[in-house]
Amino acid sequence: MFREEEYGMAESGSGGTEGVASGKSRFDDIYDRPDPRMYFRRLAPLEYEIPHHAQPVFRQAAAERAALDDGHPHRPAVLDLCCSYGINAALLNHDVTLADMYERYTSPACQEMSTAQLATQDKEFYAGRRRPDAVPVFGLDVAAPAVQYALEVGLLDAAFTDDLEQGPPGPGLRRALAEVGLVTLTGGGSYITARTFTALLDGARRPVWISAFVLRTVSYHPIVRTLAAHGLHTTLDVSRTYPQRLFTDVREQQFAVATVRALGHDPAGREESGRFHSLHYESRPGTR
Repeated sequence: MFREEEYGMAESGSGGTEGVASGKSRFDDIYDRPDPRMYFRRLAPLEYEIPHHAQPVFRQAAAERAALDDGHPHRPAVLDLCCSYGINAALLNHDVTLADMYERYTSPACQEMSTAQLATQDKEFYAGRRRPDAVPVFGLDVAAPAVQYALEVGLLDAAFTDDLEQGPPGPGLRRALAEVGLVTLTGGGSYITARTFTALLDGARRPVWISAFVLRTVSYHPIVRTLAAHGLHTTLDVSRTYPQRLFTDVREQQFAVATVRALGHDPAGREESGRFHSLHYESRPGTR
């Protein structure tokens, strides 16, 4: 269930931790490769799983948002923030699972291919599994090689590398924002702040919903305030948390346990048991 009052409790004592990733391991090198094989090889031992949990949530949100625009000549597009190689787009619009993608990109046969060969096979792989209810998906990520690959194999309908933490959207992204009806996020909450959401919402031309999975080590409250200033009401799913991945080492676990406690969460059975956990926030116009 969604309960606004529980959201307020969870955010007590949030302080100034907006977008802070200090103490959390970084994986910058897996996003600058020409294809997603290293991404999946590196994350497989850590059991990275948040896109799997987001898959049904994003499908439902995309369907509900599209239903509002019946009669509009163009379906509202989904904008996936921090999209990397288009994993969320693949799961949203195709009959594949995250487990399928791990198996595909870590297989011995896949390792023998060149990037060009892999891209050719990926185009066929995803085209053959395209869902009839597929929606347009735009991707935004500063990792140019990753978004280029996702665009090349057909996972993204448009891709952008604008850094909205540093400046406003460029002409291409500004045009694309006019078609966006749903913004999705998994895992990027440690690195983007309210500045990014302000830039996106300032450029929106259609009612925008936001569906975000955010680590419990990050306060989402500054972003919620920004969304409220743009007329969006945010609710938190307090019925559960969503495991993200195993910790890389004891240092990272100690950071996570201390941080979630400082943010008013209980790490027992979650971070103390060895995994990052995320919360799911939904933001929609008006009140719910």
